[in-house]
Amino acid sequence: MIEEYFESVKALLQNLSLLRSPEVDYDYRDRETGFLKGDLVFKDGSCLHFREFVQVKSGHPVYRYMYAFQYIDSGGILIFRYDDSKHFPNLPTAPHHKHIGENEVVAANAPDLQTVLKEIEALINP
Repeated sequence: MIEEYFESVKALLQNLSLLRSPEVDYDYRDRETGFLKGDLVFKDGSCLHFREFVQVKSGHPVYRYMYAFQYIDSGGILIFRYDDSKHFPNLPTAPHHKHIGENEVVAANAPDLQTVLKEIEALINP
């Protein structure tokens, strides 16, 4: 249930060699739902701010009520952000989308934390 999901996130972060300092809050709402938010600082000074409100039922995929994954460089400049805010209804993946830098928005499926971390890893270690 939600405990297992939170434990999988903790294990994922423990095995990530690029992390300098992870700070994650795990909020248990009930046995199946929880909210997590975190700030992950990487060795190059870049940072991922993220939040997820999820439900985990046995035998079902993780359901995200909401999410945002915002990755910024060491100077605070936005590199990308995935979110499910409903402000781009014309995109084929709406409400899911990806901001690239400050000015570009593209259709994107909802990623999970592991996918976002792989994308960051590819940017830090090309």
